[in-house]
This record gives sequence, structure tokens and C-alpha cells, in this order.
Amino acid sequence: MKILLITSAILMTAPFAALAGGNLVEDNKTLSADAELGATITTGNTDTTSLKGRLDMKHEFGHWENQYLLDALYKEDTGEVTGKRYYGLVQANYQFNDTSYLFINANHEIDPFTGFDSTSTLSSGYGHKFIDTGTSLFNVEVGPGYKYKQLDDESALEAGYDTEKSLVAHGVANFETKISASSMFKQMFIADVGESLEGRSETSITANIVGALAMKFAVIVRYNSEPLDDKKSTDTETNMTLLYSF
Repeated sequence: MKILLITSAILMTAPFAALAGGNLVEDNKTLSADAELGATITTGNTDTTSLKGRLDMKHEFGHWENQYLLDALYKEDTGEVTGKRYYGLVQANYQFNDTSYLFINANHEIDPFTGFDSTSTLSSGYGHKFIDTGTSLFNVEVGPGYKYKQLDDESALEAGYDTEKSLVAHGVANFETKISASSMFKQMFIADVGESLEGRSETSITANIVGALAMKFAVIVRYNSEPLDDKKSTDTETNMTLLYSF
């Protein structure tokens, strides 16, 4: 608990210390968002339901560039729940200039099919935009973090403990580029390295349909080098959704 408190205090205060050297500008505030929704429902000989929803908001004002993300996945097959994942993220970036920034990131995931009731991660560090041309973006983030995982009752009984806590090295590599005037390609790698390696790859192609409405195809791969005894190391999620930007 003492490690958690000390680490949280350091991570929470690091980005705000930068305010001492800069003046926050209140004008030029911008807010944008992407909302996604996908669903598959079959009835008759086979009863299945699959729902995918995502809301990604970005808020820019002065030196700050903030992101708020909500992501949900639900699957049911013949009355039995076969997939359920809820993910929330808040990230604040303090921009030093056009290429360098400090970030603080807090995220929380609920995925009972991994053997954990929930996983929470808090991290902070330095980010740099190596490419930012308006049509292409490549940025990298690195810094320390703290991960807290709560096992479900069955997994806790088998393992003999109910929580996992660890300091991690947090890293993100993100690449985005316009393929054409109406389509976009994105690739993001996220890794938390501590007592184990946990990573996520998100690959997507978005094609505009009309106006602010687009079709998005995405493949998400999650990896854990040390899963619980009866779980697999790799989870793959493939989605086709409608995306509306506003």
C-alpha cells in the first residue's frame, strides 16, 4: 500500500509541475469525438448476440491535449455469455512545444474471462511526435507505471491470493496515416513490462461513407506472457463497426 501511495503521488504530480514554467492559454479550445457501434444478432436455429461500442473524445485547450475513451464488448451465444469486456481511459498531455509533451494516463478494464475481475493501470512520462505532417503521425510515449489486478473468486481460490500489484515500464508507439482523401490507417502498440509482459496491438482502417459517417475495420490483439493457469496468452478481437465523427 505504501508503494502504491508513493507511486501514485509521483505520477499524479509530474505533469502538473510543468505548469510552473508555462502560461496556460484559455483560447482555441477544441473538442472532437468518434462514436462507434457494431452489432450482430441472429435468431432461429442459432441465437447469438454481439455488440461493440466505443466513444473516443479529444479535448484541446492551451497547452493541454486530453483524451477520454470508453470501449465495450458483449457477446452471447444461446443464452450464455461468451465475451464481456469494458475499458475506460483518461489521458492528459501537457505540450511543451509541437513535438514534446508530458503525459499522465489512467485506465481501468473489466474482463472476467481473463480470470481477473478488473485491471487498473496508472502511468506517466514523456511523449515525442517524430512525425506530424497533418496527413501522418508517429509518436512514442515512455514512462513508469503501476498496475493493480483483482482476481475473481475462482482464480483467487486456485492461486492462493486475490490481488497482483507491480511497478511497470509503460510504452506506446502510435502511427497514423491517410491512405487517401477518404480513408485512414492506424497502428498502435502498447506494452507494460514488469513481472510479466502485457501488450496490446490495435490495427484499423477507416473508410468514409458519406459526410461524417465511416466504416471501420479493426483487429485488436492482447498478450500476457504469464496468464493464469487455465487461460491463454493471446486474445484476438476483430470488429467491423460504423463510426460517426463530431
